[in-house]
Amino acid sequence: MRETQAYIERVTRVNRQHQRLALAVDRSLASMRAGQSMLVRLIDKDYEVEHWDPYLREHWFPVEIQASNIVMVERPARMRYLPGQLLSVIGPIGQPFRFRQKLRNVLLIAYDTTPAALLLMLQPLLAKRVSVTLVLIGSARQYESSHLPEEVEVFKANDDMTWPDMVMTLGWADQVFVLVGQGNEQGSFSDIMRLMRERHNEIPANYVFGVVQRDLPCGVGACHACAMRLRGARKLQCLDGPAFDLTDMQVN
Repeated sequence: MRETQAYIERVTRVNRQHQRLALAVDRSLASMRAGQSMLVRLIDKDYEVEHWDPYLREHWFPVEIQASNIVMVERPARMRYLPGQLLSVIGPIGQPFRFRQKLRNVLLIAYDTTPAALLLMLQPLLAKRVSVTLVLIGSARQYESSHLPEEVEVFKANDDMTWPDMVMTLGWADQVFVLVGQGNEQGSFSDIMRLMRERHNEIPANYVFGVVQRDLPCGVGACHACAMRLRGARKLQCLDGPAFDLTDMQVN
C-alpha cells in the first residue's frame, strides 16, 4: 500500500442516483481485487508528496477495472466531479474477498446501503460461470440496478425482509456476502443472521461474510479506530477486512 496520484478521465451518469468515475491510476491500483478499496482526496495541481496525510479521506471501493490503468468507482449523482480533477490515493486497502475453490452460486445482500463494495466481484465470477444473485433490503431497494450485468439476478426484498424464491436462493448459495450500512452494523448483521438461521439448521464457518465499510481515519493500522471484536481475536478493518466471517462476529 502506498500513496499515488490519479485523475478523473471521464464521468458517466449510470442512473438517476449514481455516476461512475473512470480513474486513471497507478498500475498497482489497477491490480486490486474484489474487497480491496482506496482512501481518496481531491487535490490541487501544486500538491506535493511532502503534504502526505492519511487522515480524513473518502473511502472508495472500485466497481470495475477496465484496463491496466483504469479503475471505475461509483459515486452519488449529487456530488460534482469533473474530468481532469486530480486525486491523492492511498491503497490498496484491506484484503481481497476469500472465495471457495468450488463455487457455483454466490448470494450478495446489500442492506441499507448501495451494493458498490460488492460489485468488483461480478465480472470475475461471471467469467467463471458462477451464478450471482443480488438481494437489496431496506433502503438499498432504492438502488437502480439496470446498469449491472444482465446475468446478475436482482431481487428487492419486501418490508419483512423476504423476497421471491427466498428459500431456493438461500438453499443453493455456496457463499454469502452481506454488506450493511453504517450506523447500525451490529443490528443489521444480527437481522441477517436471524433470517438465515430460520432456514438453516447450522451455519458453517466461511459461508456467510459480513462486509464492513466504515470510514477509515488512517487506513494503515495506526489509529485502531476500525478495530473489530471477533471470537478469540481482535481484527482491524483496514488490514484484515473488509469481510469477516459472521459466525466469528459477536452477532445474535
